[in-house]
Amino acid sequence: MNFFRLRHAAWHVFAFLLAAAVPVASAQTPPSGHETSAASVASYALGDQMPVDPEVLVGALPNGLRFYVRPNGKPARQAELRLVVKAGSVLEDDDQRGLAHFVEHMLFEGTKHFPGQGINGFLGSLGLSIGADANAATSFDETQYTLRVPTDVPGVLDRALTILEDWAVGATFDPSGIERQRAIVLAEWRMNLGADERTADKVRRVQLEGSRYADRSPIGNPDGIEHAQREQLTRFYRDWYRPDLMAVIVVGDVDRAAVARMIAQHFLSLSNPSPERPRPAFDVPEHQGTRYAVVTDKETTATAAMISTLRPARNQGSVGGYREILLDQLFGAMFSARLEELGQREKPPFLNAAADRSLFPAPRTRDQAVVQALVSNDGVTQGLDALATELERVRRFGFTATEFDRAKQANMAGSERVVTQGPDRESSSRANEYTRNFLEGEALPTIWQELAFHRRFFPGITLSEVNALADDWFPVRNRLVVVSAPEAVGVVRPVEAQLAAVVRTASEKRLEPYVDAGAAQTLMDALPTPGRVVKTELRAGAGITEWTLSNGATVVLKPTTLKADQILFRAVAPGGTSLASDDEFIYARVADEVIAAGGAGRFNAVALDKVLAGKSVGVRPFIHEINEGMRGGATPRDLETMFQLVYLRFTQPRADPTAFAAMRSQALALLANQTASPDVVFNQAVAAALNGDSPRRQPETPAIVERWNLEKSLAFYQARFADASHFTFVFVGSFTPENIKPLVETYIASLPATHANETWRDLGIAPPRGVIEKTIEKGIAPKSEVAIVFAGPFVYDDANNLALQTVTLLLQSRLSDAIREELGGTYNIAVNSEAAKNPRPQYRVRIDWTCDPARTAGLVQRVMEEVSFVRKTQLSPEQVSRVRTILMRDAERDSRENEYLLAQISRRYDDGDAANVGTAVHSPQQISELNGAAIQLAAQRYLDTENYLRVTLVPATK
Repeated sequence: MNFFRLRHAAWHVFAFLLAAAVPVASAQTPPSGHETSAASVASYALGDQMPVDPEVLVGALPNGLRFYVRPNGKPARQAELRLVVKAGSVLEDDDQRGLAHFVEHMLFEGTKHFPGQGINGFLGSLGLSIGADANAATSFDETQYTLRVPTDVPGVLDRALTILEDWAVGATFDPSGIERQRAIVLAEWRMNLGADERTADKVRRVQLEGSRYADRSPIGNPDGIEHAQREQLTRFYRDWYRPDLMAVIVVGDVDRAAVARMIAQHFLSLSNPSPERPRPAFDVPEHQGTRYAVVTDKETTATAAMISTLRPARNQGSVGGYREILLDQLFGAMFSARLEELGQREKPPFLNAAADRSLFPAPRTRDQAVVQALVSNDGVTQGLDALATELERVRRFGFTATEFDRAKQANMAGSERVVTQGPDRESSSRANEYTRNFLEGEALPTIWQELAFHRRFFPGITLSEVNALADDWFPVRNRLVVVSAPEAVGVVRPVEAQLAAVVRTASEKRLEPYVDAGAAQTLMDALPTPGRVVKTELRAGAGITEWTLSNGATVVLKPTTLKADQILFRAVAPGGTSLASDDEFIYARVADEVIAAGGAGRFNAVALDKVLAGKSVGVRPFIHEINEGMRGGATPRDLETMFQLVYLRFTQPRADPTAFAAMRSQALALLANQTASPDVVFNQAVAAALNGDSPRRQPETPAIVERWNLEKSLAFYQARFADASHFTFVFVGSFTPENIKPLVETYIASLPATHANETWRDLGIAPPRGVIEKTIEKGIAPKSEVAIVFAGPFVYDDANNLALQTVTLLLQSRLSDAIREELGGTYNIAVNSEAAKNPRPQYRVRIDWTCDPARTAGLVQRVMEEVSFVRKTQLSPEQVSRVRTILMRDAERDSRENEYLLAQISRRYDDGDAANVGTAVHSPQQISELNGAAIQLAAQRYLDTENYLRVTLVPATK
């Protein structure tokens, strides 16, 4: 392999190494502390490199390998590792198509220190697994390997770095492993087949025409994968897996100096090949004028139009480049806001649209500016005309001062939120940032420095400067106009000449400047008369305070310190669409979306967005089958705004005829071609079979949408939110009961209440009994999909929920080993389960996979054999211990998330089990009580081979 291990490297070499490392550092010393004033970064010239966070050790070994090490305590006792290689599919020789990806797979199939399934075995011993805790991805220009390990187990971090070392130089390419992974790589290719993949491939070939990227898709082609030889794989690995193209990244609960020494031990002695094959750089040829393309597919369900350009990439590492990116963000935000407003018209020219400029993934020497829209079947030219016209309007007249102020306000607020979130930033997020620095040159300042640069630059950024970007974003040179559409009756597909005429006509139109209607500055002109807290109950063991309000509402408070800038809430009451008659159901089940689309209070949706500019807040109503409520969140700074939105959505729901007409048009267009998708038809068949074809569980169709009625949806919504007395509001996050109490009394205790004691109605929907098998013929791709669902009555309590989760984990492990690793029958087989207490206790376990149609029957048989094995076999004490380790790890991870705590606390109250809210997360005691007999009994109960549904999707017969 032309790599040599120099084991005589001594510790004194490491001291020299750190001194000689090539740091990725600023031209100036970064300011110390957490200074965020503009003055703190005033000395940086636009041509200087951005400063580098002093907390991250960034350097290079003499062999060229780069390294990044940063201590980070979120999550505690855990580390994120990356091996990033600047080698991807674009470097494949003509006889290696798809082999960059194949090589990635082989690095999990036996290495020097972890032969065979050694990596999988090491991870399993820690309660970890490939996929969730170790993974990889291949793209055009790079391959990334990720690994997550605990840091509180002696020796594990060093072993993890040995895995990275083996990935870098120690792959063995055993012939038996090649055959196993060949089948899995082919299964991954097959899994991705479909309309989205075909459309993306056609667009990529047009956009990258004349470039090597156009015919180097990372997934490759089946012929190349089927006939790949060991020599071709090892040649790619030998040529491109070398230290001068690599970076090692370690972020987590670690000691920086100790990890740096470990990196030196593992990677200092690696050498580059001699002679070394030059690593070529590829670009996309320039083209004059505009290219046009119309891309169609039989199974595409939506029609879209896109205008894009490729431009030289911004210099992400320089101070001046950072300022240019800020200008791009402002331009994109203002243009997207205009398009969103246009989409809210009664007869919108498109279903939705947005604009963006970002680094293009292949090649990274280019930025892509893009504006795109979903359009109706017969609205391609209208939608494209709207995009081109708005571009031309911005080019001629620019944006308004009020739009500019809102965009700056929102951007600055976002930067300030990042600073507040800083201590809570996850290690994976930082590792991804350092990956982008290595691959793209993204700057690595501290979050405080970024805010300081915002404060320095924003006063000097002018509206005229941002307006001038229109020509830079969308010049005629290197422009591409693409329409993708279904091959279906009723779809109007223009030819390329018509697209060109639309774009040309838009540039010649007589246009008027955009007029910004503006918006009021406050949500509410007058505050409601407050109610009060009439009863307090402390659930000390759970850290929860429960209030009963004067209007009868219940408020549950769970203060945490998990995220300094996050407060989440969920309000729920029993009832939902179950209370609608069959005639009302059509209007009831869309009432939440219809009313949310209308805005709130005196503001329509567009005006509401303007009022909320610069705020981090959201409140969304929902009406489910057996309950209704609201969910949302805010930062502490915007907490009162969140409460005001709650009050308005309860008391002043807004039925906006214009928004309703737009929503209805969007739904009709999106549903028109949905049955062209094999995936949609397949999942609808599964749902119909499980629900006994109940009219309450039917999918939306154009015929149903035609019957929507705004007034009737509003009436149902108002009925559901008329009585606050039976709502329970749960708040989790960064607050104290003392600071939230005035807001609760003002905006929740003041809500109207009728004390009607309303509850849900059991509709009698239950899964079928017996064995039901269905086959669906649909699709042109050579792949099948299979779903096997076990469902039935459930004794709902903590012990059974934990047992169900355990059986799911066990079955997932068995099926992954058998169907993927042993047989190579699929890329991924998923096992998921759920249980609900109301309206009647039920459980569901669902198994899903895709495969070669010719192998479907054999794989179904093996899956059922594995199900039988789990039912009949009691786990050994060692296996039970491993399951407990996984459950303990998951419980600890979940307990650190506000979202999970909110869901579990809400579940207790929904189920009428508030007394046990302190055990919302599976406790160590519950997990430790698991045993092999209990798990086997649960498997026999929940994997009932006399009662299950199997639905199989096969390609349509030609």
